[in-house]
Amino acid sequence: MKMYLFSAVLLGLTVMSCSAQDLKKSDVPEQVQTACAKKFPESGHAKISWEKEKGNYEANWGGRSGEDNSAQFTPSGVFIEIVKAIPVNQLPAGVAQYVQANEHGAKIKEAGLVTDAKGVVTYEAEIKGKDLIFDQTGKFIKVD
Repeated sequence: MKMYLFSAVLLGLTVMSCSAQDLKKSDVPEQVQTACAKKFPESGHAKISWEKEKGNYEANWGGRSGEDNSAQFTPSGVFIEIVKAIPVNQLPAGVAQYVQANEHGAKIKEAGLVTDAKGVVTYEAEIKGKDLIFDQTGKFIKVD
């Protein structure tokens, strides 16, 4: 029984550490806030919500949900990537084919156009709580 309880607690802590953590603006390092404002001046005119995910900071702003744009920065303020929400029907055709064949036709809940710090563009499709990443032709790259 003790081992079962310990395992359950350990699993819960692992899940909590892997998920995003909402932050107050005052908990976000100044260099991260400054980097976001410089890289995305339009974000300064919107209400930004902040999260900490995998040790990095994520700024979310825009749209009805407040998450049409999600930009990630390292703790020192280095830009990692931005994800811009797009309609699911704007994903490359190969994405739907992959989901049909490999995810048993699961419904794509959200889609995004991802641009990293080097300018490399990929697509993100959220299914069953996970993000599938595809190249510009719709070829599967990885689960994120």
